[in-house]
Amino acid sequence: MKLDRKEILKALETITVAGEGKNMVESGAIQNVITFGDEVVVDVVLSTPALHIKKRAEVDIMKVIHDKVYEKAKVKVNIKVEASKKEEQPNEIKGKTIPGISNIIAVSSGKGGVGKSTITANLAVTLANMGFKVGVLDADIYGPSMPIMFDVENAKPISIEVDGKSKMQPVQSYGVELLSIGFFTKPDQAVIWRGPMAAKALNQMIFDANWGEIDFMLIDLPPGTGDIHLSIMQSLPITGAVVVSTPQAVALADAKKGVSMFTNESINVPVLGIIENMSYFTPEELPDNKYYIFGKEGARNLAEDLNVPFLGEIPLVQSIREAGDYGRPAALQTATPLEKAFEELARNVVQETVNRNENLPATEAIKITTMAGCAAVKGK
Repeated sequence: MKLDRKEILKALETITVAGEGKNMVESGAIQNVITFGDEVVVDVVLSTPALHIKKRAEVDIMKVIHDKVYEKAKVKVNIKVEASKKEEQPNEIKGKTIPGISNIIAVSSGKGGVGKSTITANLAVTLANMGFKVGVLDADIYGPSMPIMFDVENAKPISIEVDGKSKMQPVQSYGVELLSIGFFTKPDQAVIWRGPMAAKALNQMIFDANWGEIDFMLIDLPPGTGDIHLSIMQSLPITGAVVVSTPQAVALADAKKGVSMFTNESINVPVLGIIENMSYFTPEELPDNKYYIFGKEGARNLAEDLNVPFLGEIPLVQSIREAGDYGRPAALQTATPLEKAFEELARNVVQETVNRNENLPATEAIKITTMAGCAAVKGK
């Protein structure tokens, strides 16, 4: 059988280059395809010398030609590695832009239980109500809560074809485009993944989704500072990060570490500011009283100490918890103090994003070294 070069190239378009979100033909990785009857020689150029990446590329090419072109084809794959042009920065890792997405905001917290996901959900619907096009990526792999908070727990993203490629269509709720690992697991199923597997799943939700035109993409990160955070910042050009904390001293200590992670010279993601959640409690029967259960103005003082903006404070209110549990974010409660609090927070986030884009260059890459990626960051 005589093999058709065009048919082979079409088949190779179904293989995605690891970490790039582009197929092998589109990215230029396929340099040449030569056919001789039932034999085919594929010349490939990769930018990484990693052995497992090279082996994966070879196996994928052989498999796709056998599956889609001719199962008995004799395939030879020649792989060449070309180092990055910037030899002086061998550890530079490019963040791949997503067409149509203007700003990517990472929402982080130093520890769990401070209401990071609640803040993300309410900030998203508030931005949407202000007229922005908003997307939320639930990157909290081990504890995804966005499907519950947006009342789409039983939803499943559908597959659609965009420009000849199969893409996931994010689930829409309250005007927000949403993807979460929770859509792909059972409610009672624990996600027991090592870092590389979790990173791969996130990359698929990022690059293999049809996000469309998005003004603000909010990424709900897992609590703490770890592998998922690094994977996200290596994959995407993060516009800026916000850190959520309560006023409590224990939470503030971890929030400080969260800010330190983003400002570390190896990562260098601008911190848009700190949000104080559960700032005070006001009983419904005593609307003029404020009880500072977790301390007073702790996050505000931390922001001042670290010289980062203070974005706002959200009170401890029972209806916020109830709204999240019932899948209708509390910020949608019109003409309430909560709506006003979240609107002020959203305006501050937008303003700090504008300030960041006017005064700083776009975040294109982070530099990860062995020590910076694995060791604790020492404070100055």
